[in-house]
Amino acid sequence: MREIVLGTAGHVDHGKTSFVRALTGQETDRLKEEKKRGITIELGFAWLDLPCGHRIGIVDVPGHEKFVKTMVSGVSGIDIVAFIIAADEGIMPQTVEHFEICRLMGVQQGIVVVTKKDMVDSDWLEMVQGEIAEFCEGSFLENAPMINVSSTTGEGLEEVRNELDRMVRDFVFQEVFGPFRLPIDRCFAMKGFGTVVTGTSLSGRMKTGDSMRLFPTEKEARVRGIQVHGEAVEEVEAGHRTAVNLQGVVASDVSRGMVLAPAEALKASFMLDTRMIYLNSAGKPLSHRARVRVDIGSTEVLGRVSLLDRKELQPGDEAPVQLLLEEQVAVWPQDRFVIRSYSPVLTIGGGEVLGNVPPRKRKRLHDSDREANQQAYNILEQGGLTDKILLLLEESREQGLTAGDIGIRIGLFGNNLKKALQDPVSTKKISVVDSAVQRYVVTSVAESVKTMIVEAFTEWHKKHPLLPGIVREELRSSLPRPVEQKVFNYCLNELVKNGGVVQEESLLRLAGHEVALKADEKALERELAEWLLERGLQTPTLKEIMEHLNEYPAKLVKEVMDVQLRDGRIIKISESLYYAKGVIEPLIEELKRYLVEHGEIDAQGFKEMTGLSRKFSIPILEYFDRVKITMRIGNQRFLRKQS
Repeated sequence: MREIVLGTAGHVDHGKTSFVRALTGQETDRLKEEKKRGITIELGFAWLDLPCGHRIGIVDVPGHEKFVKTMVSGVSGIDIVAFIIAADEGIMPQTVEHFEICRLMGVQQGIVVVTKKDMVDSDWLEMVQGEIAEFCEGSFLENAPMINVSSTTGEGLEEVRNELDRMVRDFVFQEVFGPFRLPIDRCFAMKGFGTVVTGTSLSGRMKTGDSMRLFPTEKEARVRGIQVHGEAVEEVEAGHRTAVNLQGVVASDVSRGMVLAPAEALKASFMLDTRMIYLNSAGKPLSHRARVRVDIGSTEVLGRVSLLDRKELQPGDEAPVQLLLEEQVAVWPQDRFVIRSYSPVLTIGGGEVLGNVPPRKRKRLHDSDREANQQAYNILEQGGLTDKILLLLEESREQGLTAGDIGIRIGLFGNNLKKALQDPVSTKKISVVDSAVQRYVVTSVAESVKTMIVEAFTEWHKKHPLLPGIVREELRSSLPRPVEQKVFNYCLNELVKNGGVVQEESLLRLAGHEVALKADEKALERELAEWLLERGLQTPTLKEIMEHLNEYPAKLVKEVMDVQLRDGRIIKISESLYYAKGVIEPLIEELKRYLVEHGEIDAQGFKEMTGLSRKFSIPILEYFDRVKITMRIGNQRFLRKQS
């Protein structure tokens, strides 16, 4: 059953860890330095069994401003926040920052826990409660229960348990479909087991023996064992605090911030299309290409803010923003992120991922370009599945996308993805260019590729009028823009099927193209044909032909010879010897009569029969062997049976 995850948030030294310890009886500070300094540095974990029979996982986050990125990774994936505020201090700087982070990360439910109740009198407590209520006004915590607690005496803890029990009983459990994803927040080597990673699973299911990948790297691993709250399990689903024993990687291969998922579940990218909120508390405008820190999942990466519709963001603005990252991340649409300024390090904004593997979008100042950018973002944020699929394929242009690519980009998999693709395919808005790998392209793009191919043919025929056609790959490389192989093959095959293009063996040509010689080319053709007939069996070599016809360009001579070769008017015996058809055909008949009468012939006999030297006789005999007129056995040649 999917597990609910409770996360703490609040200012340093407001008693988050003490609260979790008092509530669960479990110690979440495990590091010596944490115990020595009395503050949480790394994420801590515990669990609580509720009266309703449900076990909730608990993530205890650090409150110190130096560890905000660790806090963000702890908030990723939580369902309910226990927002901790100490009665003796009230709202403090990290209270505000953690509150903003929870809001930016999309946390929807929470309880406000006022700790250290035993350290203040009732009047002070009432004043602090009023301050907190005013602070939460208009936010997701506006109607949240506020419970006063003393972790020392235990007062209020039972009320917290009962409130959590009520919230969990009322929780609408929906399995998060799709492949398994686990943002890694810890990695270590355990003696006798090897590499172990931990995190809160975000979606799907994983079982022992599954093959997984560590994104954004290409490293593969196999699941050797799974634990949930210290207990071994065969399978884990979304929402559980999970430890995974990995086989095939060492601990040094893994780092915090990586995501464990099947190879087909994610794609790493240096760019993200996002809807970003720039906080009122930021205090000053954020300029285009400002360098920032991006906290997403369990990782923090540096990047720049690319503003697509304005020169700068004012505090309180919400805008489409493309994040240009210095390291790759692997996320899904609708994942949340937090933006912190590069220096000084302060939380200044955040938002939601709309496009996880987008093309580079340039800042546009023309109205039409701005409108196109805005329209794309509107589709990513509010459009239906068909609109999103069409947008993604239009952005991919001549490269197209596979069904798997589309699934990763819209966060949809399996039967849900198949259903989403049915409508645009049935209405012919998109075309299946390869059914084996399920690669798609927008139909209008496919039509433009066909036009591009026809134009390339036309240009090629103009440059090479005496050549019958072009090979497939040479045609593809001659296109003005790169076209993915499967997309190209589909469009070309459609042209062949519809009769616009003709394929003859390996050569392709436009249906209307015919080799037509010009006057000077016809003169050359006649001169060559007459000379080859005149020379008879003592045919000139290719070098002699070129010298004899030196008044014509060598390229033209070769092209005219190629035309005659294709038409069968001359015959290529070897690389240097070409014969007129009218010379070779009588020789073939003479040789056949000889072999019928004598049964066999050797090289010397053929020389005597033709009066040719070895320079001509041996290449001719070898040609007759190749075209299966004769068959050589030892030094003798025999007439092959003619079909």
